[in-house]
Amino acid sequence: MGKQARYAVKSVETAFRIVDALKTLNGAGVSELAAHLDIPKSTVHNYLSTLVQEEFVVKEGSSYRVGIQFLEYGAYARSELDIYEIAKPETDRLAESTGELANLMVEEHGRGSYLYRARGEDAVQVEAHVGTRVPLHTTALGKAILAYLPPERVDAIVDQHGLAPATSRTVTDRDELDDELAEIREAGVAFDDEERLAGLHCVAAPILSTDDRILGALSVSGPSNRIQDERFTEELPRKVLETVNVIELNVTYS
Repeated sequence: MGKQARYAVKSVETAFRIVDALKTLNGAGVSELAAHLDIPKSTVHNYLSTLVQEEFVVKEGSSYRVGIQFLEYGAYARSELDIYEIAKPETDRLAESTGELANLMVEEHGRGSYLYRARGEDAVQVEAHVGTRVPLHTTALGKAILAYLPPERVDAIVDQHGLAPATSRTVTDRDELDDELAEIREAGVAFDDEERLAGLHCVAAPILSTDDRILGALSVSGPSNRIQDERFTEELPRKVLETVNVIELNVTYS
């Protein structure tokens, strides 16, 4: 969950804890949810009944799952972001030209959210999907975003979310992260060397406004045995930067 509100409404907190648990557990019954959340079964049942009534949760037999109505809200939220409409066609072209998986990410509440993904002919299937939120320090996309956030904002994100490892290669030391962010600002590109998923390489670049405000980041990712050597360090960075340049021009003149 997010940062603690000063005057949090307990019932709202509980409702979202239940929804989040349903997602984590891939659906569950009342007893399983109560044990998972350490909440009385009667309380869980009352919340679930209300969520079903409001059509945010679906009951199937004795089990409950997150309802598809959330998709309507997610789609609406995404459509309200100008960067999505502007970057989507260029993300498609990047995927087509590289044959790999192209990704568009934005930062919200200190985490990276995959806003759009496009699959090239040879793209691999990974566990993340549109809407998945990840720690920024674990991905090339996230590091590209962190590199252009104000230092005090980076401090707040690290203080809130930490630098937990996703793999043995994840950057977990703050000084090392700061050094890498400085390198990203100098080079204009960020790299993920199996830092989120073993066997996956990723190259990303920030998408900036005319006043250097970070709007998001674009990347290409694929298996490390295919994305390596000059393709990893030169070819794909060049393609990503060319695509970002087009997106930034479209942002400026849209």
